[in-house]
Amino acid sequence: MGKHKRTPRPHDGTDFAVDLEGARDPLVMTLDIGSTATRGSLYDATGTPVRHYRDKVPHEFTTASDGTSVMDPDQVVGEITEILDRVCDRPELAGRVGGVGLDSFASSLVGVDADGEAVSECFTYADSRCTPQLARLREELNEREVQQKMGARLHTSYLAPRFWWLRETRPEQFEAAERWLSIGEYAWLRLLGTTAAGTATAAWTGLLNRRSGNWDQRMLRAAGITADKLSPILEPHEPLPGVDPERTARWRGLTGAQWFAPVADGLCANLGVGGADEDTMVVSAATSGAMRVLLHHMPQQIPAGLWCYRIDSSRCLLGGALNDVGRAVSWLESTLGLDIETLDDIAAAPVSTETPGVLPFLTGERSTGWAGSARAVFSDVSATTDAPAMARGMLEGIAGSYRRVSDELESTSTGMERIVTAGRVTQELPSWLQILGDYLGTPVIHQTMKRSTCRGNALLMLESLAPDVERSHPEPAGTYAPRAQTQDYYRGVHERFEHLYDALVAGRWPLPN
Repeated sequence: MGKHKRTPRPHDGTDFAVDLEGARDPLVMTLDIGSTATRGSLYDATGTPVRHYRDKVPHEFTTASDGTSVMDPDQVVGEITEILDRVCDRPELAGRVGGVGLDSFASSLVGVDADGEAVSECFTYADSRCTPQLARLREELNEREVQQKMGARLHTSYLAPRFWWLRETRPEQFEAAERWLSIGEYAWLRLLGTTAAGTATAAWTGLLNRRSGNWDQRMLRAAGITADKLSPILEPHEPLPGVDPERTARWRGLTGAQWFAPVADGLCANLGVGGADEDTMVVSAATSGAMRVLLHHMPQQIPAGLWCYRIDSSRCLLGGALNDVGRAVSWLESTLGLDIETLDDIAAAPVSTETPGVLPFLTGERSTGWAGSARAVFSDVSATTDAPAMARGMLEGIAGSYRRVSDELESTSTGMERIVTAGRVTQELPSWLQILGDYLGTPVIHQTMKRSTCRGNALLMLESLAPDVERSHPEPAGTYAPRAQTQDYYRGVHERFEHLYDALVAGRWPLPN
């Protein structure tokens, strides 16, 4: 793994780019609908970003204490239009862009009428208002069988309980929807006049049969919808048919480009930092987080705490997701009044047995317990516990959540040789990576390139558009190796984490005296 090295602030990856004059064709334009912004970036055929051809429009989810987490779908369409206008309406790009791709946060849902106009908000993965319906659905279905067939368990972030909630609490809205789309599918429908779901978008709904690659009829019946309410499914190499050329003519740089069906950002995040094979486990740490490995076979059995999303006929993504990573860091900033520099210093401080134990589930838990209604827990807090100690406990608790996913991944996957980390939190709090390396007991490689998710989207398109071109390989910022002197401490931290976790997920909180 290499010798541990740490700099106060790793480089931001801005040197990993090429000028347009030196870029190798075909170019590809990528769009990423994230939790905090919509981004667009242009890449050349080697997967290198083209300097000065990118844009970003910030946004945020609308949330409430009842579990609401939504956004305006037409706002997102406007953001994508704005980015394409700024980046791609340029004559110097004409004839050079071979493909346009779009990824988004997973498990989004928008209802549309016969004219393709939205009749609902965009419900996000973090909307947990369908918790009561989830409980009833778990009584009707064998969740273990569902997981093995769909690759995903029953959870508030998937669509079956959300459809139940819509039918029961918003019947008029449910009936008004001629079709149900992800946010990416909706954006393409409005902009291109046609749409489809990439396999990696369909898989993240919890309604796709992971072996056949088709909408699962039994699961659709359980969800209370029919296949004609959903989009057709396209694999990554299949461009979107029926794109209206009159609509795309407004962007001079995209003449002749192929447009690809939306895919999920988790797949793109893995590919973007080099997680294309079974020897690499990728830790993504942005607003939400995940730990994944891309398999080139379909496993027979999936561990109970993980998901396994089909990518195409030969690949799947095995891993687990965390709701609260960057979101937990933002909570520390806003609630405890600690800025990022201070939080990085807290992460770099020596370990302390006075640090509280924390379950960092501010908006519910996904992997590994799938407790959507779980909330954060602080333990061992005394009158002398200060804000830095609370923050340190939260940062260690996030690492503990990743550890649970890592343990299940390692029990299933063989041949993994390295862990690569990327995402906003790793760049803002590089010292947290030492906590992660110590907690996992494994070196973690820090990849700091900007917009790695956009790059993964580009690499996915280039698999079919430029299969014979050698890809670029950006250098990582460093490796954070576990320190021997902290191992006993983190074993104790994780034992406490597991004790608290079992109590919370099993519904036995508070603990007995």
